[in-house]
Amino acid sequence: MAHIQVLDNHVAELIAAGEVVERPASVVKELVENAIDAQSTAISVSIRRGGMAEITVSDNGIGIAPDELPSAFLRHATSKIRSADDLGAIGTLGFRGEALAAICAVSRVEVRTRERGAETGARLQLEGGVCGGVEECGTPEGTIIAARDLFYNTPARLKFMRKDSAETASINGLMQHLALSHPDIAFRFDKDGVNAFRTPGDGNLLSAIYAAYGREFVRSLLPIEGRGGDIVVSGFATSPAYGRGSRAMQMFFLNGRFIKSQLLTAALEEAYRNQMLKGKFPGCVLSVTMPAHMVDVNVHPAKTEVKFAREQDLFRAVYHTILDELNAKGGPVTPDAAPFFRSMDAKTYRQEAAAKSDTTGDTGAKTYADTTGRGWATLNRFSDAETVPVEAVRGTLKASDIPDILDIPPGLFPPEASDVASTPEALAELSTIPQRDALPGQRDILPEPRTAPWRIAGEVFATYIVCETISGELYLIDKHAAHERIRFDQLQAGDVPPMRQALLQPVAVELSREDAALLLDNLETLEQLGFLCENFGGNTLLVREIPSDMDAGDITATLEELSEDLRAGHSTEERREAMYRTMACKSAIRGGEETSPRELRALVDKVQSGEIRYCPHGRPVAAKISKLEIEKLFKRV
Repeated sequence: MAHIQVLDNHVAELIAAGEVVERPASVVKELVENAIDAQSTAISVSIRRGGMAEITVSDNGIGIAPDELPSAFLRHATSKIRSADDLGAIGTLGFRGEALAAICAVSRVEVRTRERGAETGARLQLEGGVCGGVEECGTPEGTIIAARDLFYNTPARLKFMRKDSAETASINGLMQHLALSHPDIAFRFDKDGVNAFRTPGDGNLLSAIYAAYGREFVRSLLPIEGRGGDIVVSGFATSPAYGRGSRAMQMFFLNGRFIKSQLLTAALEEAYRNQMLKGKFPGCVLSVTMPAHMVDVNVHPAKTEVKFAREQDLFRAVYHTILDELNAKGGPVTPDAAPFFRSMDAKTYRQEAAAKSDTTGDTGAKTYADTTGRGWATLNRFSDAETVPVEAVRGTLKASDIPDILDIPPGLFPPEASDVASTPEALAELSTIPQRDALPGQRDILPEPRTAPWRIAGEVFATYIVCETISGELYLIDKHAAHERIRFDQLQAGDVPPMRQALLQPVAVELSREDAALLLDNLETLEQLGFLCENFGGNTLLVREIPSDMDAGDITATLEELSEDLRAGHSTEERREAMYRTMACKSAIRGGEETSPRELRALVDKVQSGEIRYCPHGRPVAAKISKLEIEKLFKRV
């Protein structure tokens, strides 16, 4: 058995540094939080090579006294707490007194500082935790700290660092959070000599959001303001019409500190329940202010996770504040550019269109819904474009339902027929309506009808395949889950390259800066998934090609989800698998879609052979019910 011995100070400091300084973003976080606590009104951050070569943080705060400068880099040295009682009501961002000691243990640090009102400043250099002498120097009021050659003395840590662009994106996201948590401070962030963003520091949260995330995100926001007792909730949340593909734009701040909280996420999304499309997530910049003694911020080394003393009160305050605002706006707010059928039913639209035609004589283009209220058709006399969905053809739309004033395309309504869906010609037309392939590119290998130990009894809810086996068992198969697994396996194996569709007009997708940087760093991986993208400047990607089995309307949401996958994975393989899962889900047939009998048979064949058991997310593909269980339901046994 090895003997117990006390580690020397250098080794102990390296171990402690590993808990505080995980990557360059950790250094930036600690230094900027110290600058905020120093009553700064302007903070500038500059990095080189993703922060690995150099990180410089400048502020105009109160500065550090020259005789206290060496003590600032000792472990457990801090100006923010004095006794154990202070831990019960922490009101500063950095307070543990370990950040500077940890940073100088794994880098070469230079600090220049000057107290307010002092005539000269002081300079101190440290290398690997070894402190030099304090020198007098000229420097502006405030503090400038430069950390260079991060992890130069711990090469084992270097192999776990990501690409410079990924580390830069992480720091960029951190700076955005810090800017939003303190809109009264002017922030500036430069990367490799180029300004990434800056905020005005005018105290207006909307100005900070605009500077950090751009105009489109700001346009989607609703103001939020309310309180529950001594808990105050304020900020902005997206309109229900602007749902996002991931939770990346959900930002919560507690007493000026950015936090991650499942409780706050649950309260936010519960307020949007039944007001937002399934699979979409609200975005927000929400600030919660509550008494310091009701929060324990010292439960996580990075202080991004906290504990609340009154969780139910906090949940109710956030939930009701957001819900009241949404209800005040009349529920989901549809953008002006949204199609009419998302905001009114067919009957109402016909009435309004007829009234408008009577009063304005507008005969340029008319749009009518079929009598079932499900489909719609657009006939534009000024263009060759026409859109006639399946529902309109299959419904009871008659030629007499269309005013004579419109130009009817020849052959659309046979003159002798009153119901287009009942004529042989129409039925023949229906048989040629293209259906979405459950197995794209594999029609040649779809199994032909043959004798099998099972048969397809039907399909229910256009989602679940009912399959009966000769052994007396009934299977319900989720066709989306089954197809999702097939697509995932194909992407992993790489044996079926994704088919692409070139967009007639490239789509410019505006993302958060962190998401855009992550995707631009993985353009080759995106191309393997079927996306052809390029940098369009700022935080915008220009998309020229997308997978052929994906709707163009899903581009933004899909790219947001893929960026979330890249952010969440701990290794290259994990990130790649997460992206494959997202693309498999997006390209798989959905519940409610029509699927041909041959494709249903192909899916069932793979499930019954045991090749497919679970979808990529771990959900079961099939549920089995025995004949005996069915007979018990009907009291036959």
